[in-house]
Amino acid sequence: MEIKKELNKTGGLNNLEHLAKQVVEGFISGMHKSPFHGFSAEFAEHKIYNLGDSTKHIDWKLFAKTDKLYTKKYDDETNLRCHIIIDNSSSMHYPLIENLSIKRLNKIAFSALASASLMQILKKQRDAVGLSVYSDVLEFYSPEKGSERHHQMLLNTLDELVNKKPVNSNTNTYKFLHQIAEKIHRRSLIFVFTDMLQSDIEEENLFEALSHLKYNKHEVVLFHVLDLKKELNFNFENSPKKYLDLETNDFVNLYADQAKQNYISGFSKYINKLKNKCLNYKVNYVEADINGDFNTILSTYLLERQKLI
Repeated sequence: MEIKKELNKTGGLNNLEHLAKQVVEGFISGMHKSPFHGFSAEFAEHKIYNLGDSTKHIDWKLFAKTDKLYTKKYDDETNLRCHIIIDNSSSMHYPLIENLSIKRLNKIAFSALASASLMQILKKQRDAVGLSVYSDVLEFYSPEKGSERHHQMLLNTLDELVNKKPVNSNTNTYKFLHQIAEKIHRRSLIFVFTDMLQSDIEEENLFEALSHLKYNKHEVVLFHVLDLKKELNFNFENSPKKYLDLETNDFVNLYADQAKQNYISGFSKYINKLKNKCLNYKVNYVEADINGDFNTILSTYLLERQKLI
């Protein structure tokens, strides 16, 4: 992916806004047409094309029928409301990396950069965006707004997520998804970035919390943030290692091969169950591998936006 070479020149994740702009620009340049033209505007009527008018909105199909040039006139843009929810528990800071860069991201850095990239598109569209961050407490909540000042405040919050040293904290996904759902009253597009790892809550309760976000006709996308090499495929060297739970500090000493088969089987079953539950609740499940790129994230946004408006 060429964008990674360009982003790496900026020196890590010190300038999240600049990185997000580069991610979005790289994504758009790879598309056949920009998503920013007529995306949130509805067609109103035709008008005769006058010399000097932009040719961008000429209706060529109508020209073929009438041999006259008409342009499409659009109503004012319909603003979208979007809310981004980020899990900031200890497990989201895996793997522990001292010097983060675009080529070396942990789960929280991936989520923050993906969120900043989504915010960059929303800013271009003049859409309103809100942000929630939770762990064992609701660390941050801001309702949807579209101002530049608000945008900068959210970027600063994302910067803090990436640059602060992780503190051992459990996840309260179940509790805080319910709380956030109660706060979002108007129909919105909701993105959730989480690894869905929580040891002390039944799976059914987590799924119920996701379904709560579907109230008021929200469109909900779950970005399941994982390090697929390690967390799904258990790709560790077969040497004696101490495996530590970042949230509870529980640990086990073992050789990777001793647990690999049972681990992969159990975790795969959990993911399949999660996917099925999301399907039942009409929540869009997206596997977000921190070793991958951001095109999947941004493409999902475009598709969900079209559904919502």
